[in-house]
Amino acid sequence: MYSSSAAQRAKRRSHNRPELSDEQKQEIKEAFELFDTDKDGCVDYHELKVAMRALGFDMKKAEVLKILRDHDKTNHGLMDFEDFAKVMSEKILARDPIEEIRRAFQLFDDDSTGKITLRNLRRVAKEIGDRLEDDELQAMIDEFDLDGDGEINEQEFLAIMTDEA
Repeated sequence: MYSSSAAQRAKRRSHNRPELSDEQKQEIKEAFELFDTDKDGCVDYHELKVAMRALGFDMKKAEVLKILRDHDKTNHGLMDFEDFAKVMSEKILARDPIEEIRRAFQLFDDDSTGKITLRNLRRVAKEIGDRLEDDELQAMIDEFDLDGDGEINEQEFLAIMTDEA
């Protein structure tokens, strides 16, 4: 009796804990494999820093060195995949989704006007190889332009990205 209730409590605890999607797990694996340049199953400081940046974490040298020291089992300045996956999983799960959306907004708003204009949208479409006409791009803006100024501000962008539009 006791063990089954303990098992149920453990199951409930693990059920509430957020988990990475299969896509996120694959991204971690691919980043490790790509930047483990000598294919020794471990990353050194430089490989770790670049792999973390590829996953969206641009960290200072001291922060990367601390992570490496904390997970260096052999005292050779190396981290294996298991520890890399654990560290990156924790970092990804700790991300603030609203902050991530704000960062995405800044990628569109390259002229720092606080708005996404037709020119901004045209540039991004071109960068990703999307060949949309101006009228199609303007229709996208018009659909989500809540205040009618012909541009998308940060609040409107947040609404789009959080499905509140």
